[in-house]
Amino acid sequence: METRISITNPAKGWLKNSITFKLILITILAFLLLIPSSWIQKIIRERESNRDEAIYEVSSKWGTDQLLGGPVLSIPYKVTKQVDDEIQEFTRHAHFLPTKLLVDGEVNTETLHRGIYDIVLYNSDLSFSGNFEKPDFQSLNIAEEQVMWKEAFISVGIPDMSGIKDEMKLTWNYHQSKFQSGIPIDDVYRTGVYSKVMLTDSTKEYAFNFTLDLNGSNSLSFVPMGRYTEVTLHSPWPDPSFNGNFLPDEREVTKDGFKARWSLFDLNRNIPNQWVGERDGLFDSVFGVRLLLTVDEYQKNLRSSKYSLLIISLTFLIFFLSEVINKKQMHPFQYTLAGLALVVFYILLLSLSEHVGFNLSYLISALLTGTLITFYTSAVFRSTRFTAIMGGFFAVVYSFTFVVLQLEDFSLLAGALGLFIALATTMYLTRKIDWYNLSKSEGPDSNGEPAAENE
Repeated sequence: METRISITNPAKGWLKNSITFKLILITILAFLLLIPSSWIQKIIRERESNRDEAIYEVSSKWGTDQLLGGPVLSIPYKVTKQVDDEIQEFTRHAHFLPTKLLVDGEVNTETLHRGIYDIVLYNSDLSFSGNFEKPDFQSLNIAEEQVMWKEAFISVGIPDMSGIKDEMKLTWNYHQSKFQSGIPIDDVYRTGVYSKVMLTDSTKEYAFNFTLDLNGSNSLSFVPMGRYTEVTLHSPWPDPSFNGNFLPDEREVTKDGFKARWSLFDLNRNIPNQWVGERDGLFDSVFGVRLLLTVDEYQKNLRSSKYSLLIISLTFLIFFLSEVINKKQMHPFQYTLAGLALVVFYILLLSLSEHVGFNLSYLISALLTGTLITFYTSAVFRSTRFTAIMGGFFAVVYSFTFVVLQLEDFSLLAGALGLFIALATTMYLTRKIDWYNLSKSEGPDSNGEPAAENE
């Protein structure tokens, strides 16, 4: 019998068979794969930014978020002050809020498409009505002879004037006048419309009403300016989000739309019913509705990509345990290819979700990625049993991740339980492995000499 001595380098044999070295190498590979994962997250944010730009471009021409305030009755008065040796006269304004403010509106929506993006726009037909009490200047320590009654005007705050679609007319105690753009002063509102009104000594209460045909996008909100404010909105939009400082007292949401009613008192806001000059905090007590597109593909993609390290780590763990149990080795380059396939999953998911929705995209991407890696490792290990195990593993992992993505309130709990089960399973499967003696039969002998092969 002829005996042949292997001349394999002992250090090379140790590197090939060392469990510790393999674990370190696998860990380094897993963390290196976070680099392309972070690039994918950057791409997701860029695509989300592109969508936001498309929404802004369309909504800026139609009408942006609308926050309506008013009406406010403003009356100028004269103030005299001594400046140096002169007595100078200044004009200031006193502002009065309505006793009652009622708003009833129909919000009709339309979804436009800019490229691959959907943009929700609305047209609101709003009816304002209510009344003002006769202004009380005595409570403001202002003498009657200082008041410029003929210069009184009503102002309504509208942030995006481009959204006004029809002429606005004010009915003030049966007298009708047109609103004009550009409020004379900015004590209360920076942008909006105003109309002069008539005040008389004999009138104790002034009723008003006007309509507003207004375009906007995304949200419609109000400031509760009345001593009592009631806002009622109807819309065919089925997915409203009621936001701001107050929720509706009554709401009904169905697949055919929603109806909501808010009722507020002056005690619910930190604004007085009358004041002089500018006033801070007018917009601290807003409320309204946001018209949601229920599926935000980019947020789901971003959340999904944050699980990349977990999925890569679990996959590499399965490969490593298969090496240990089956006594077959997988080259680091093969680990790298499998890891890159896992990263490509997120590119597939992002690109498909922009066209067919997140859920279907997730299913397609998971099937493609799981099938690719399963058959690749089957060719490496040449084991039907291991092929079945890998197929089941990807089915469980991607299904679990999908469920966690849907559970916004319980995602942390579900994720923690999943990690615990994965760790417990690994501990159970490896409980009888003698890690110190795994490579003795295949590495250099105890004297550092290479093992002999018989032929």
